[in-house]
Amino acid sequence: MLISEINPGELTPEQMVHVLYPGDPKEAKMYGDVIMVFGNGNLDRVTKAIELFKEGRASEILFSGGDQWGEREEAEAISMKRFALEKGVPEDAISIETFSNNTKENVLASLLVIDRKLGLHNIKRIIAVSDAGHLRRCLQTLRTYMPGWIDFIMVGTGKTLPPNWWTIKPIKDRAVKEIKSLVQYTKEGQLADSEIIF
Repeated sequence: MLISEINPGELTPEQMVHVLYPGDPKEAKMYGDVIMVFGNGNLDRVTKAIELFKEGRASEILFSGGDQWGEREEAEAISMKRFALEKGVPEDAISIETFSNNTKENVLASLLVIDRKLGLHNIKRIIAVSDAGHLRRCLQTLRTYMPGWIDFIMVGTGKTLPPNWWTIKPIKDRAVKEIKSLVQYTKEGQLADSEIIF
């Protein structure tokens, strides 16, 4: 089924999980050229990126995130960088972009940063870090706006869904909202359509 054809109200809980959490768990052990962290003001993503960096999974970290249209006192990427430095990541292994305020902008603004520091033509694989429920949208955005020769490893943060999560209204509502956004952006042409096999 294409993403643009999905009706969230008709999905089973298992199908919803499949839409939201892309990727093969085995891929989580692969290496990349850069770890890209999508900002949101939550340091869980930074902690995961630091863990991956210290495992030697990539030699560079890119923190992406602005000030949410002036709502934050400083850009998310600056806060994330400071935390990573405090945890022992060398400054020369960190890049930041501070202009983005949403997922699409994270990717677009990161293109130039990656190209200037590493040369976009040298990048074969990006390890992308975000909240687990945000991974499909991140993946589709990367596939839409990054060059086609780049592969992506999606690494999620946050707790796994509790048993019977679909009976817990706030969790189900958030999952449905994320899937609706994904379908909407795909129908608008902001994201490339893709087949999801259930």
